[in-house]
Amino acid sequence: MIAARDEPDGAPRLATLDILRGLAILGILFMNVSEMGASMTANWSDIRHLGWNEADRIAWWLRTLLVEGTARGLLEMLFGAGMLILTDRIATASAGALALPLRYGWRNIVLWAFGMAHMALLLWPGDILHTYAVAALFACTARALPPRAMLAIGLSYAAFTMATGVGAIGHEAGVRAAAGSGDRTAVATLRTMTAERARFRVADAAAVRREDAAGRGDARAWAVGQWRVAVSRLGGDELVFIWEAAATMLIGAALFRWGALGGGWSRRRYGWLLAAGYGVGLPLRTYAAWEATRFDARVEIAWVWEDAARLAMTAGHLAIVMLLASSPRAMAWLRPFAATGRTALTLYVAQTMIVSWLVFSPMGLGLYGRLGWASMMLLALAVDALLVWAAILYLRRYRIAPVEWAWRSLVEGRRLPIRRQDRSGPGARTAPSS
Repeated sequence: MIAARDEPDGAPRLATLDILRGLAILGILFMNVSEMGASMTANWSDIRHLGWNEADRIAWWLRTLLVEGTARGLLEMLFGAGMLILTDRIATASAGALALPLRYGWRNIVLWAFGMAHMALLLWPGDILHTYAVAALFACTARALPPRAMLAIGLSYAAFTMATGVGAIGHEAGVRAAAGSGDRTAVATLRTMTAERARFRVADAAAVRREDAAGRGDARAWAVGQWRVAVSRLGGDELVFIWEAAATMLIGAALFRWGALGGGWSRRRYGWLLAAGYGVGLPLRTYAAWEATRFDARVEIAWVWEDAARLAMTAGHLAIVMLLASSPRAMAWLRPFAATGRTALTLYVAQTMIVSWLVFSPMGLGLYGRLGWASMMLLALAVDALLVWAAILYLRRYRIAPVEWAWRSLVEGRRLPIRRQDRSGPGARTAPSS
């Protein structure tokens, strides 16, 4: 396991977790940039709406195969590991039965408030902080279970979607077969199903038009449009998002207990994880991408294994990073990402301010709807490079990033030291004598 560093609040930091978190938070932007710079609905319902020349197609395929959901998956796994670290520390420090739920609960209540502010004030409807805050409370109830049990519960969401998906596809296949043989009831059912899909397509197209009108409008129209999408999300699939996040957190918790997230496995074992993750995830992802680019009315089936493929690809990414971290030469290339991991919350908010506000909003450059897939992926790469550089420079003078400082100070109920020469509070360094 790579050496640990201490935070201003006394919390130990594992370099491997920081590197993974740093890579994940940078990867998140490759997903969010297209939702910031174009219709969120079009991102999955009409991908050609965002540009479909040769460069756009290549960029979309790479993003879909390698990044889609995996940065989120890795963050969720790391959140599960962090949940164990924090709750173990709380349980060790206090004998009171209520200490753990009160302290960990308060920590996540504050994080939830930060996430809601990110949505309501900074106008990013795709915020994940509020979802993770709630999901972590559910995941925490299983923290004392053996790793195998946590893994089994963690796979529940993927298993549920596969089971219900197979059932739905089987039912439709039966209806189509019966309709083909002339069964009147089946024919009527098939017509109803076809009409319902058509209504969904019409509703999606209307949503794209509304989002585009808001994105290309003035500041008020843009703000109202962002709020509208946020309210729609909170009132729609939020419970599903919480279930998915909590389940993946428990997978991460199990992997942490087993030592996988801390670099405790052998290279051979990580190699097997790499082979299994990509061996399962890449074929499933490739078929799903091909299916999404058929652009016809045929029934799609890849959604059935979407979460299973996401988890498999995330495991493959995790294995690659851990294999690289076991090599001193490769580790030298990974170390800069530890800085982004230590400032992840601040960088997440900075991504919103730079990309959503400065580049795409009408208060900034107003480039909403003007960039294609390829241009947006290059934009994300450039912004991420800037953020890595900024994080490294910042941590030379400061101990903790601004948003992290505000969050943890509120949680602790005291002002944590932020500058390296600040000697107030535990864990602060002694200033050199003159």
